Amino acid sequence: MRTRSMRVGAASLAAVVLALASAATPVAAEPVAVVSTGVDLVSVALDGDTMSLRFRDEQAVGRDPAEVVLGPDGGLAGRVPAGPAFAFLGKPGHAVWALFAGDTGFPALDTTGVRPGVVVDDRVTLTLGSVEGPGTFTAYTLAGLGAATPLFGNGADLPRSTQLPAGSRTDGVVWAFDAAGEYRFTLTGSAALRSGATVRAEATYRVHVPAIEPAEPAVPAPMKQAAQPRAEAAEAFAAPKPAAVPKPAAAPKPAAAPQAAAVPQAAKAAAGARQVIADGHVDMGPNLSGDSWTIRIKDDRTSPPVWRETADVVLHAKDKAKITVPAGADFLGKTGDTVWVLPQTQQAGLVWPGWNTQHASVVSGIKGNVTWTLKGVNGPGRFALFLTGSFGKADVLFDSTKPFPQKLDIPLNTHTHGNWAFGKPGLYRLAVQMSGTTTVGKAVTDTKTLTIAVGDSTDPNAGFGSGSTGGGNGDDGSDQGGGGPLPRTGAGWVLTAAALGVVLIAVGTLLLLLVRRRSATQTG
Repeated sequence: MRTRSMRVGAASLAAVVLALASAATPVAAEPVAVVSTGVDLVSVALDGDTMSLRFRDEQAVGRDPAEVVLGPDGGLAGRVPAGPAFAFLGKPGHAVWALFAGDTGFPALDTTGVRPGVVVDDRVTLTLGSVEGPGTFTAYTLAGLGAATPLFGNGADLPRSTQLPAGSRTDGVVWAFDAAGEYRFTLTGSAALRSGATVRAEATYRVHVPAIEPAEPAVPAPMKQAAQPRAEAAEAFAAPKPAAVPKPAAAPKPAAAPQAAAVPQAAKAAAGARQVIADGHVDMGPNLSGDSWTIRIKDDRTSPPVWRETADVVLHAKDKAKITVPAGADFLGKTGDTVWVLPQTQQAGLVWPGWNTQHASVVSGIKGNVTWTLKGVNGPGRFALFLTGSFGKADVLFDSTKPFPQKLDIPLNTHTHGNWAFGKPGLYRLAVQMSGTTTVGKAVTDTKTLTIAVGDSTDPNAGFGSGSTGGGNGDDGSDQGGGGPLPRTGAGWVLTAAALGVVLIAVGTLLLLLVRRRSATQTG
């Protein structure tokens, strides 16, 4: 009887122990489905001799990639176009699905957590390990209009690793898949320390690819005629584009809005010396201080960044920005023409201009969208600002050959980059206006002149004008310190010039008649 009681007691004790152990062991959380707009798909950081590899969206520290599933929402189906630019994706007409669906807020690969000078050659290697899934996975970055550069993939002719510069972000990244289903793969970051040791970190990614159903037939449609110069003529992939839908906004990093009390101080810009910026990251955006609304330039070349007056900044697009206009890109000029393009994705040796509505004062003090209006362009050649989508498709935002004003709505807390194209070398002045409505219902607007010197032969210092540097609401639409007179190009300027020409001809004719009459009188 005693033995039986002991057995029962032992069994009960074992059950209690198992129950306690079960309660102490947390159940693994199911991965959360996320979209990739504006995220850092891979964020590599180095803390001493320990490397980490994270997925980072609005979270400043990021999270383990195993905690998320990318897709099926936020993707785009298309087909591989003819030609060599996207041949690494497969045969022309083959269906593919890209992780990212928009034309702004591209995902990125981030190594800003690895300080330059800490690792050998300032390089971090990212290597693709095993890939489980029904098809081929390819990672690539957009390299310009209708062009791309493969980074790594599990296809037969694709590299398995790529090298990333330390302390930077590789933007314009696309992850593409050629079959529907579940994918699981590993990525490993590694680098050699100056001490001779090697550090590495590995993470597992999951992607859910839906049925790939491109909206267009396998063979891309012929190029549209020059009478329809919007960039859809140059698209390599086509996808349905709903009318009147705002352009997708980049996911902010970080997204936290500061306290209202700190806004007036935060809105102050750096007083300062004139800056010619030919390399590095800058953004144009509004600041709000009370009722004062001012367009400024955010200079990200320093940490923390500095907001500068537009009159103090000239952007210099050097000859490294020159490209040849591809067939079908009529909005840039004739096929084979040379143009200067400051690209949507960052390139060393070129200034990387963007625009944002992320200033703390704007996020907390404005309701609704901010409207960016291009009022005019003064320069020796054509200007166009366009976006390149996941598959090389271009979308023209502004075109100086079209009537002014031209408008673009920008959601709050948005950070975007585009391709800034200039047809000839020389000085360009863009009359830019940004408008919004405060949370108390007051309309605010400001107009500035953004100056760009194009070409190595152009002296950027000639772009600094004598305009006022004062701020203000600019409610009258006048220039509030843009660095010189406002650009006056477009239909209105042409008509004004024509009218002036007629007046000059009339005055000349009148003077000629007077001279002849006087001569005839003297002869008589």
